[in-house]
Order: sequence, then C-alpha cells, then structure tokens
Amino acid sequence: MSKRHVVTGLAIGLASVACVPRAHAAGQSCEELAQLNLSNTTITSAETVAAGAFTPPANMTPSLANFYKQLPTFCRVTAVATPSADSHVKIEVWLPTRGWNGKFRGQGNGGFAGEIDYHSLGQAVSQGYAAAATDTGHAASGTDARWALGHPEKITDFAYRAIHEMTAVGKATVKAFYGDAPRHAYFASCSNGGRQALMEAQRFPEDYDGILAGAPANYWTHLLASALWDAHATTLDPASYIPTSKIPAIAHAVNEACDAADGVKDGVLNDPRKCHFTPATLLCKEGDSDSCLTQPQVTALEKLYQGARDSKGRQVFPGFMPGGEEGGGGWPLWITGHGPGQGLLFAFGNGYFSDMVYNDANWNYKTAKLDDAVAASDEKFASVLNSTDPNMKAFASHGGKLIIYHGWNDAAISALNSIDYYETVRKTMGPAQTDSFLRLYMVPGMQHCGGGPGTDTFGQFGFSPQNDPQHNMYVALEQWVEKGSAPTLVIASRLDGQGPAAKVIETRPVCAYPQEAKYKGSGDTSDAANFVCAAPEK
Repeated sequence: MSKRHVVTGLAIGLASVACVPRAHAAGQSCEELAQLNLSNTTITSAETVAAGAFTPPANMTPSLANFYKQLPTFCRVTAVATPSADSHVKIEVWLPTRGWNGKFRGQGNGGFAGEIDYHSLGQAVSQGYAAAATDTGHAASGTDARWALGHPEKITDFAYRAIHEMTAVGKATVKAFYGDAPRHAYFASCSNGGRQALMEAQRFPEDYDGILAGAPANYWTHLLASALWDAHATTLDPASYIPTSKIPAIAHAVNEACDAADGVKDGVLNDPRKCHFTPATLLCKEGDSDSCLTQPQVTALEKLYQGARDSKGRQVFPGFMPGGEEGGGGWPLWITGHGPGQGLLFAFGNGYFSDMVYNDANWNYKTAKLDDAVAASDEKFASVLNSTDPNMKAFASHGGKLIIYHGWNDAAISALNSIDYYETVRKTMGPAQTDSFLRLYMVPGMQHCGGGPGTDTFGQFGFSPQNDPQHNMYVALEQWVEKGSAPTLVIASRLDGQGPAAKVIETRPVCAYPQEAKYKGSGDTSDAANFVCAAPEK
C-alpha cells in the first residue's frame, strides 16, 4: 500500500549471485523487437538507450538524477497490453545489451500503482538483469483510486492481471532479444507489491522461481476496512484526534514500559506482542498538553492497538504493534496525519470504498458502518484483490521459493497479518512442506518496508552494505532457488546516510520466524555478532 519506497544513491553494478555474464548475440536486434508479435499486446517502441542517456519522467525524484546518468547501455521496449476491452496496461522491458546474467526480474507497485518504477528497472539492468515493470493499467499517483470508478476491468488489471501480462511480455521479449529464455525469474516488491508477489505464487505459480514479498497487503478487503476503523477511531469525535505533537510522548511511554524487556535498551522492541503497554497511563491529570492524552485520545489509541473489530467483537484485521510510532514512516505519515483525516491510510480507505466497493464518488466514511463495509468489500473483491490462499502446492511443486518479510513496527499494515498468513500456510500444507519453500522474517524496529528505529537494510530493495546471502535477503533467495541452500538468519544494517558512502552504525540478525535475535549478554549491542537466533521464550 505504500508510496513507492525509494532507496537513493544505490551503487551501480552490484553483483548478485555469481554467474557468467552474457553478451547479446543470438537473438534479434533491439530495434527489431518493435515487430514482435504478442497476444493482446502492441509493442509501441524498441530502442537502444546509450549509457547515461535515459531521461526519466518529469516527476523524477531529484536525488535520482545522478543514478540515471550511471546506467549502462540497454534496450528499452515499451508495450501496451489489452487483455480486456477496457484495459490499457503499459509495460516496459529493459534488457542489458552486455553482461546479461541470464535472469529476469519482475517489478511490483506500491499503493494503487499507476506508475512504472523506473528506478527499479535501472537498478536491475545495472546488476545484469533483464527486467519488466508496469503501471497496472492506469496513470495516477499511488494514493489515487479515481481511475477505478466505473471500470471493473481496470480493477482486475490492478488486482492481478497486469502483473501476469507484464511477466509474459517480459519473458517473451527476453527470449526474442537474447535467443534464450531466462534461466530463472524473480519477483520482489513490498506493500501492494507484496500482495502482487503472493498473488503470483498463488494464481500463476509458473511465472517465477523465487519471490520476495515484503509487508504484503494480501488481505486487501479487510486491510482497507481496518483503515475505516482507524478513521472512525480518530476523527468521528473531533476530540479523539491525536495530533502529531503527541506521538513522541506515546513512543516514549511505550519504550519506558517495554524496551528493556528483551535484554537490550535500544529503542527497539524485539517482539512487540510481549509489550503490554496501557494507553491509560498517559491520561492527562493536570490539563491537556503534548505530554499526555485526553480520555477521548486514550480511547482512540486503545482502538488503534486493538485493531478493527465488528459489532460482535470479532477481529476484522489485527491492530498496530506498539513501538516505532515516531519517525518519517511512523504514525504521523500513515495513521494520524498532520490533521484529522490526513494520514495515508485515510486516503487509501476512502479511495477504495468510494471508487471500488461502492462506485460512488460521494461516499461518506463518516456515515458508513464497519460491518456493512466489510461485507460489501468481501462480496465484491475478496476473490479478486485478496491473495490469501494458503495452498501454494503448485508453486512449491515447480521448485518455487518464497520469502516474506515484515517490519514489526509497520504503521501501514499490521505485522500480525503476515504471521497470520504464514501460520495458515503451515496449517494447510504442513510444517515440512512449508519449510521446503517458505520463510518468514519479522524485522524488529522496522516500519513499512523500511525506516524506523531498528536495522532496516537487508537487501530487500537489491542493495545492502555486503551483497552476500548472509546480508542480502534477495541474494539469499537466489541461493535457495539456484543452489538449494535454504536461508537462515540475515544480518540487517542501520545506516547513517544513503548510498554506497553510507556508514553502517548498527547490525542485528533477523531470524527466520519464529526464532528471534537474543543478546548473548556481553559485547557491543550494535554488533550482530553478539546476538544469536533462538526460539522465543514461552
């Protein structure tokens, strides 16, 4: 669901799993790809882009200007897929003209999509991958769902069809250009991209060999219903709104109550489920101030931690975990906003129900009933937008490997959602088969896809200070697919700055769930070497 998470200043030419680079020779020339004949797809252009010559769209992030200047020469293919009469799915495929590593990488989308991720395409070709990306069938910012109003086929494209079309077009283009099909195909994305990742494994198990799904918004119909719950909790009664100025006091109180319980007082809760912080301890006693909460605000905070519940008390979607409330990716961005109804979750929930579920631009969240909204959401879109099927036997049978990761302090999608899905898969497929193809990593102190007070860099976006399986989750996924070496712990880093010049100021192991990192009792707590992965204490 996130705005596209951008890691700037990435090093160009990072090596992933060691392989023999290939020069382009056996297939068609780049310009000849314009004549490629593909089902329901029109190639709109095919041209060789000289090194450093790519010009991104006008709304490019300014800090990425130097990144694009460092790109190698590549073949850029643009296409439009029309799987339905109301479809217009833009697709781009980028192919290195030299040094192809024999692999294909599919790129996903955050939020409501609407844009092609040029940064990820550039990073992929810089690392030797052929790659494809799509806007999923509409042009809009990631928080805008107005394109969906009255367009059910476009919703289907966004839900799952566009990524599958992108993958098919990408692989066909790769084979035409290089004369060989890719040896392996990978997909990695976060948030809505994590939902797309699981959708691929469940609906199209042959599309990818390895999938990295971050903070998946896979229980879409209930996740967006929970955004309605959050909006009601914080805005229906104006007195219940929690201003940004009070978030530091909440974060401080949580840490005072729970931080030291894991043996290390570092502003990070190892497992927030063990934190039993009571919001009422912040109740104002001598007048309202930024250091305390009024009773309506205490009630609102309790509801946010509790999570959405229907009129019979049944959980609709899990609540947010204590810890990580502060920061650029914390509650002020996603939940409380800088004013009532200004958090990103409000925009997503309002857009989903008005433009998709009820098909009514004038829908008013204030008069909506949660029970009715959940029922309508499930009836219309559970089979379309959710990627919650726990039976992935087809994906596992073809040798597919899946890694899910989620920040414990995600302020957009409760971390408990990923645990719930993982446990459902284990129950459905059995522990042995599940362990043969699936790993879950819960990242302490990390917010939505990245950020937060914990160590949040571990290769989930292709970059880590050390690009080896022990420090880079994407590389670990490739090792699992290509060499059968299953991942165990991954060492995450916290960086001071961005890009290759960033300084590592802390490392911490991220353990395969349900294990967690335990401090050995001596040594620098900023060094992963002083922690061990162990089963949680009961």
